[in-house]
Amino acid sequence: MIAAPRLSLSDGSTIPQLGIGTYKVPADVTADLVAGALAAGYRHVDTAALYGNETEVGEGLRASGLDRDDLFVTTKVWNDDQGFDETLRAFDASSARLGLDRVDLYLIHWPIPSADRYVDTWRALLRLRDEGRATSIGVSNFAIPHLERLRDETGVLPAVNQVELHPRFPQNGLVDWDSAHGIVTESWAPLARGGLLDEPVLMRIAERYGKTPAQVVVRWHLDRGLVVFPKSVSLSRLRENGDVFDFTLDADDHAAIATLDTGERTGRDPALD
Repeated sequence: MIAAPRLSLSDGSTIPQLGIGTYKVPADVTADLVAGALAAGYRHVDTAALYGNETEVGEGLRASGLDRDDLFVTTKVWNDDQGFDETLRAFDASSARLGLDRVDLYLIHWPIPSADRYVDTWRALLRLRDEGRATSIGVSNFAIPHLERLRDETGVLPAVNQVELHPRFPQNGLVDWDSAHGIVTESWAPLARGGLLDEPVLMRIAERYGKTPAQVVVRWHLDRGLVVFPKSVSLSRLRENGDVFDFTLDADDHAAIATLDTGERTGRDPALD
């Protein structure tokens, strides 16, 4: 049974360090995948309005039979719905699709600085938090200047910043800044969209521990204090990716993995939007 530790957030709540991502998980398999992952011990499910599967995520949550307080559910407001009033309406729609009157974490999906609406969107998230409809609030794909602007204009920093992060793009400077300011960093594309699975450095480390390269990478994220979502449409692969709590990487392992840093993204740069 997967039993991920929980990390403390700046608002006093906690978050499971390991979760399942549902980006590009087809709606027709989402409910069964979520229910199966929860049965395997996962307790954290990450979705978004963009993903088109919030309804099915909700079905999977209910099918699990778990108490609501045992679940941690994240969703996100999409770019087209940014702005104060628009975000409140978007949250209502996501909440209805999920079948929940409260989400554990609500995120701004992208800053989109060219639209200049993310501060107003953040103010809407603050209201949702104050009303108890979102226990915690945060952002996704925000760089340091975006975070600084939220702080300077509202006085409140996010509890969480979810960004692309993997051994080829470890985001060391951003992780350090987040940590210094009480922000927990979450990793999307933690396996570089599968591009790391045949990496010789990881294969050698995996062989030594009797693990897979994917398990080594998940462990690397956990060892760094990050929240991580190893996405798969295969329940057996999700179980395998969660079997990472019986080993830790040593300093030599982390030094070897650090050599994989190329600064290479698999997704877009939010600073260019």
